[in-house]
Amino acid sequence: MHAFELLLSISSDDVDLELRGVKEILFSEFWLNPRRLRGSDFLMRWSQGVWSEKRIIDAINNTKDFFAIPYGPSGTAPTDNVKSFELYFERLESAGLGNVKRPDLLIFDSTKEEFVEKYLYKVGGKEELPFIPESDLNALLEKVKLAVECENSLWVAEKMPNYNSKLTPQKRLGGKLGLKKNAVLPTVIIKEEDRIPISRWQEKNNIPIHVWHVFYDRAYGLAFDEAERLVKEGLILPTIQTFHAPGGATTRKVIYKYYYHYAYLFGTATEQPRLIPDFIQDKNGHILPYVRFEEGSLQITNETLNLLKQF
Repeated sequence: MHAFELLLSISSDDVDLELRGVKEILFSEFWLNPRRLRGSDFLMRWSQGVWSEKRIIDAINNTKDFFAIPYGPSGTAPTDNVKSFELYFERLESAGLGNVKRPDLLIFDSTKEEFVEKYLYKVGGKEELPFIPESDLNALLEKVKLAVECENSLWVAEKMPNYNSKLTPQKRLGGKLGLKKNAVLPTVIIKEEDRIPISRWQEKNNIPIHVWHVFYDRAYGLAFDEAERLVKEGLILPTIQTFHAPGGATTRKVIYKYYYHYAYLFGTATEQPRLIPDFIQDKNGHILPYVRFEEGSLQITNETLNLLKQF
């Protein structure tokens, strides 16, 4: 699957539960350059991803001790409009780097900021990082405290039906603590296809990776090593979900949903985002409306700050 479609793939759960009542808008001849978007839910997914990653970067950069830079292709891509975003992935694909797996963010100690700024200037800016072999980035990676995978969900976490539900013994888990299979609550998600690449990157670079999952009102974090332990001990079982890509392709993927009980609270919203109606128009005059995310802010918890100081 093309990297652009892979990034904007959306699960059936997202469509059925998060966008209930929003009808798919079909434009069989609607083209960007040159991939097709199937409906407004995919544009909303793009806007949501851009927004959530920026909230994390801003939250980190607002601390006096740490700062963050985008590192993976999705974070270094243009964020002003979806057409520029797609063209960036076309360039990655042409360079044979479309499916290279790197963490979304790199976190540094604030004392390294001057070095990092000069380094990025020397290589042509952060948007060029995905085009540089990691073997040539050792000087940058040696300064990293933590690498981060970013995920997001269109939910108000505190209003999810099983929020605050206690873990109880579950037959399907062999009596181990958990929740019913169809429980709806905040989770940190990792795809099965990402587990091996994440593990390899972490081991190769000797940099710990955490997953930070942003909701509308808060965000949770989970160490990748802890996520692996929960799977190995049978506390979290795989879930099979159907994903729909913008070009219409449908795939079934294995994912792991880690209850927020096992995660730490990364931050809470101090300002809610604004949802702005927007649209894009192709050269033939076709209109595709969607909802764009703007503003909003997260404040990092003391727990997260203390955790970062340990690395």
